[in-house]
Amino acid sequence: MYEGEVNIVAHAFNGEILVNIDTEKITISLKDSGPGIVDIDKAMELGYSTASPAVREMGFGAGMGLANMKKNTDSMTISSEVNVGTDVVLINYLNL
Repeated sequence: MYEGEVNIVAHAFNGEILVNIDTEKITISLKDSGPGIVDIDKAMELGYSTASPAVREMGFGAGMGLANMKKNTDSMTISSEVNVGTDVVLINYLNL
C-alpha cells in the first residue's frame, strides 16, 4: 500500500485508499484522479518511471512502484485513463 500511497500523493490531484479486511483476504483499492498512465505494460517494468522530472528531483519516481506492488501481493489489477486517473486493486489472501 505504501507504494500506492506515495504515487497518489506525488502524482494525483486527489485520491482515496480503501481497505477491506475479511476472514479470507485484505483488499486495498487505490483510486486517483491524476494524469493517468499512458502505457501500463511499460509502467510495470522494473526501472521504468512515469514520474515527471520535478517529482524525481524530490526523490520520488524511482521506477519501482507498480512492479513492487505486484511483487508483494497475491493479485493486482490496474486500469488507467490519461487525464482521468488510475485505479489499482491489490488482494492479499490470509493463510489462517
